[in-house]
Amino acid sequence: MKMGTALLYDEEMTKYKLLWVDPVCKIEVPERLTVSHEALVKTGLADRCIAVPVREATDADILLVHSEEYLEAVKTTPYMTLEELMEFTLQHGDVYFHPNIYHCAKLAAGATLQLVDSVMTGKVRNGMALVRPPGHHSMRSAANGFCVFNNVAIAARYAKQKYGIKRVLIVDWDVHHGQGVQYCFEDDPSVLYFSWHRYEHQKFWPQLRDSDYDSVGKEKGAGFNINVPWNKVGMKNSDYLSVFCHVLLPIAYEFSPDLVLVCAGFDSAIGDPEGEMRASPDIFAHLTHLLMNLAGGKLCAVLEGGYNLTSLHQSVCQTVQTLLGDPAPRPANLDGPCTSALESLHCVRAAHKQYWSCLKHAAELPTSDVSTKCIKLAEEEEKQKTGEVEKSAEEETWPEPPKRLAPPVSTALVLPEGVACPDGCKRFSSSEDPVIVNKLREKFLTDSDDSDALTTLSSLTALVEKMEKNEIGNGLALVRDVSMAMMCVVQHAATAHHDRVLIVCVGDAVVSSQGTDDGKTLLVQFSNKESEEQKGKFHIPVCLKKGCSDVSGFTQAVLGLLLPLGYEYDPSLVLLVRAPGSGLSDGAWQQLTGLLQGLAQGHTLVLMQEGEKACVGPTASSLLGVAAPPLGKLHAPLPEDVEALERLRLGLQADWKLLRTTAPETGGGEAPFFGSEIS
Repeated sequence: MKMGTALLYDEEMTKYKLLWVDPVCKIEVPERLTVSHEALVKTGLADRCIAVPVREATDADILLVHSEEYLEAVKTTPYMTLEELMEFTLQHGDVYFHPNIYHCAKLAAGATLQLVDSVMTGKVRNGMALVRPPGHHSMRSAANGFCVFNNVAIAARYAKQKYGIKRVLIVDWDVHHGQGVQYCFEDDPSVLYFSWHRYEHQKFWPQLRDSDYDSVGKEKGAGFNINVPWNKVGMKNSDYLSVFCHVLLPIAYEFSPDLVLVCAGFDSAIGDPEGEMRASPDIFAHLTHLLMNLAGGKLCAVLEGGYNLTSLHQSVCQTVQTLLGDPAPRPANLDGPCTSALESLHCVRAAHKQYWSCLKHAAELPTSDVSTKCIKLAEEEEKQKTGEVEKSAEEETWPEPPKRLAPPVSTALVLPEGVACPDGCKRFSSSEDPVIVNKLREKFLTDSDDSDALTTLSSLTALVEKMEKNEIGNGLALVRDVSMAMMCVVQHAATAHHDRVLIVCVGDAVVSSQGTDDGKTLLVQFSNKESEEQKGKFHIPVCLKKGCSDVSGFTQAVLGLLLPLGYEYDPSLVLLVRAPGSGLSDGAWQQLTGLLQGLAQGHTLVLMQEGEKACVGPTASSLLGVAAPPLGKLHAPLPEDVEALERLRLGLQADWKLLRTTAPETGGGEAPFFGSEIS
């Protein structure tokens, strides 16, 4: 499959606007599209994408989701007078019509289908469609919430029909609930729909009981509809990442989609007047990255909402840059999820535990109403008494997202003679500095004069320095002794500018706990060896009964334990070690390698034993940004592993806030802690 990213945009979709005064609809303006596209052009991202022409959706396409009566009614709108358009609009909810909107709506749906075609035929790896009008609120026989035709729902049905795919994942990170998508697929187990949305205990639009956490789907589709209600405003990066790690990703990997569609609404970003959330635009780089190893990388992002023109274009750029394969920025402001987010997280996991084996261990529903419902009512009463006016979200300020500079060399390999260097990688070796060589000999080779080992260790230290300077993105080394090489890298990193090193060891290698006392290294080791006791906050052994050979248990540990730890620790270097005889399948190894690329600006150094030559190609492929092959639908993990992982998570959550999945005093056997609350 080619490594390209498609971009679909047509200026024609800017050629409609509100023709009368409507306070609700005035924020849906043509500039939403133009500023997004102009930002992509200005940053050079548009030139790096593959431009795919836009077509109109056909009647047959639209009728995959919408009724014939509704389609025929919309077809009459180009010929209506202003008064007739206003009257027609009143038949629908929070939407407006214009003589050109039918044409634009056909282009929006058609552009989404063109993107699906490009991805499914392998012409590109992934892509984004900048479209207008948006789609996720429109229903079978009604326009709603600025949406005329349901672009993503049509795309899901189209992909299933044309390409015969079995399972589609729809991730809706818009700040409003995409009820149109939910209603379309709520009884369909072949489409998994996930939505987080501002809800405030049914006080925020669209104010539907069906938007709450316990709307899980109907009949055969029960469990395939996941609603995460935000019951307070001000949700931050930690809240978004927590939901991905503890709800979406575990279920998505168990579901194993053939295609991922994203309802990419950026009204969930900071500064948006609709969402009033506080997630920074660069979080969308991480959300996008975490989805890119599903479905073999087949990901289509389709624009939905976003009404602050600054955070909108910044978020679009972050998303597209990640789709292009550039390293994600260091995550910012990960101070743990707030109490309200934890309450929602708890409720969602409890509501879905009967449907997904990855959630079997989740805490039961709280026995009383979640606390933020009482808080919400009390706040509203107080505001009515005092006449308090909240600060407008439009006044919010935030820094520009950090520059994301791809290094000149993406992936460098330290390989023994005779081992071929995969395409796209650069073979790396360094001229030996006598001072460094002597130090290496003294520390690691006191009993031998192994020139090959010295050369390898010298190259490793030089490679780490190049990565620190961002001259090289990531690297891989085949070494004679992974334990020795690991100690060498850790000691060198401690003297260089790497402030924190995350060591992920897969298998039973002998690992040093050096640096774990002062937090300069965080060591997470996966094996089947029972540990006598937890070795401290920064030395975390993860014991799995079958080691790493049980893909389900290993995947659950990576998603629910390793990723939250890694994001909260925020390393400047990731050291990934594959010990001999780890038992881990190549597919699971590639998934792990790919997921860890979201940390440390992609600076990952992989160490493998010389006998693992066959794994060089697949590992290098993941380091280059090629999506890992799907793992297939995952079976239930071993009960012993589930229990062990849950005990470990509970024991660690006092120190690591992103491991928390319930709020204080809501039961479920959680250890008590002091959660943060949004003010």
